[in-house]
Amino acid sequence: MLNYFDLRKGTKFILDGQPYEVLEFQQMYKAQDMVVAKTKLRNLITGRVHEKNFHQGDTFEETELEKIEIKFLYSHSNRKFAISNGASQGKFGFCETQNPRIRFELTEEQIGEGSKFLKSNQILTGIKFQEKIINIVLPIKVQLKVTEAPPGVKGERAQAGTKPVTLETGANINVPLFIETGDIIEVNTETGEYVRRVE
Repeated sequence: MLNYFDLRKGTKFILDGQPYEVLEFQQMYKAQDMVVAKTKLRNLITGRVHEKNFHQGDTFEETELEKIEIKFLYSHSNRKFAISNGASQGKFGFCETQNPRIRFELTEEQIGEGSKFLKSNQILTGIKFQEKIINIVLPIKVQLKVTEAPPGVKGERAQAGTKPVTLETGANINVPLFIETGDIIEVNTETGEYVRRVE
């Protein structure tokens, strides 16, 4: 069993019968010296994020998660539909590397923002809960090719400029002005930010 003090960033536990991961943890003091944990949690099955407060006496069941090697196969999304409905409809197909006939799909909402950096045939880690693959673990940094980059226009030399580019996965991010079409760059999948150009 986990207790209140175990709820740190990255901790995974069972809440209402479903697996959750702690994204943020903050201790707050209330009246009569009561300590309350203000947390931001992500449901590992649905991908939904919400805030919840816990008290010092609360205990939690540790989640039994299995990790398995998987391969990313394809994505298909209906962005117009997503915008009009306010919901994300993108779907991503995967298979188990040891048994490619075992295929499954996850939604954009389940995977999160990092889904736009998924590249065909990329090997990833799948998370299994109760014999079912419920989500994936993205590498923190990925290397991707720039497919479209406008020419960099130098402004004031004292200020470092950026410009938007398109990556091979279709994602758009801001990069320094010296990045050109064909460059390979490293991107942080958690923040969606440019890290460096790969020589």
